[in-house]
Amino acid sequence: MIRLRRSQAVAGLTTERISAFSDGVFSIAITLLVLNLRIPTIPSNVPSYADKVLDQLRTQWPNLLSYILSFVIIGIYWIAHHNMFHYIKRSNRPFLWINILLLMCVAFIPFPAGLLGQFSFIGQSSLAQVAEIIYASNLILTNLMLSLLWWYATSNHRLVDQDIDPHFVRTVNRRNMTAPVVYLVSIGLSFLSPLASLIVFFLFPLYYIFPSHIDLHLTPTSRIKEEPEEHEDSTGEDSSITGGEGEEDIS
Repeated sequence: MIRLRRSQAVAGLTTERISAFSDGVFSIAITLLVLNLRIPTIPSNVPSYADKVLDQLRTQWPNLLSYILSFVIIGIYWIAHHNMFHYIKRSNRPFLWINILLLMCVAFIPFPAGLLGQFSFIGQSSLAQVAEIIYASNLILTNLMLSLLWWYATSNHRLVDQDIDPHFVRTVNRRNMTAPVVYLVSIGLSFLSPLASLIVFFLFPLYYIFPSHIDLHLTPTSRIKEEPEEHEDSTGEDSSITGGEGEEDIS
C-alpha cells in the first residue's frame, strides 16, 4: 500500500512529463516522414548521369506532396495537444493511457503517408483507393483519441479547473469531431474518385490552420488565477491545501 499526503491525492498527477514525452513522440513522428523521400542511387560513371538523377528526383514529387501534407497534419495535432494542456491541470492513470493511444496513432502516420505518396498519384485507382482509406482511417482514429482525451479531462471537471467555460468545452468537442466526419466522407469519395478524396486531404487542414475564436479564448482561470498560483508555487505556501494536510492510503 502506498501512503500519500491528502493534498497530493486531491491534486492528482502533474502534466509536465506527459507534455515532454508527447512532444518527443510528435517530434520523432514528424521527422520519420522524410524517410519516404529517397536519395537517387545511380553510379556516377553511367552516361547522362545528371539527367538520370533529375529523372529520379522528378518521380518523387508524390512523396514530397505526401510529406508536406502529413507534416502539416501532425503539426495541427501537436498544436491541438499543446492548447489542450493549457487547460488540463492534472492527470491520472486512465488519462495517461488515452494519451498513449493518441501518440500511438500519431507515430503510425508516417506509414500511411508513405503509402499515399507511393500509390495515390498513379493511374491504378484501386491502389490509390487502398492507400487513401488507410490514410483516412489513421487520421480518424487519431482525431477520435484526441477528442476522447479532451472529453475525459473536461467531463465533470475531472482534470480541469472548475471555472472553465462550458461553452468553450463544447465548442472544442465539436471542432475536434469535425475531422473524423470529413475523413469518413473522404473514404466514401475514394470509391467514386480517388482524386476527389485526395483533394479533401489537402484542403481540409486549412480549417484548422486559420485562427478561430477558440485560439483567442482565455478562461477566467488563465487571467485570474494564474498569478496567484505562481506566487503560491514560489513561496511553497497554499492555505487551501496545507490547511487540510494529512495522509491517505491508495492501493
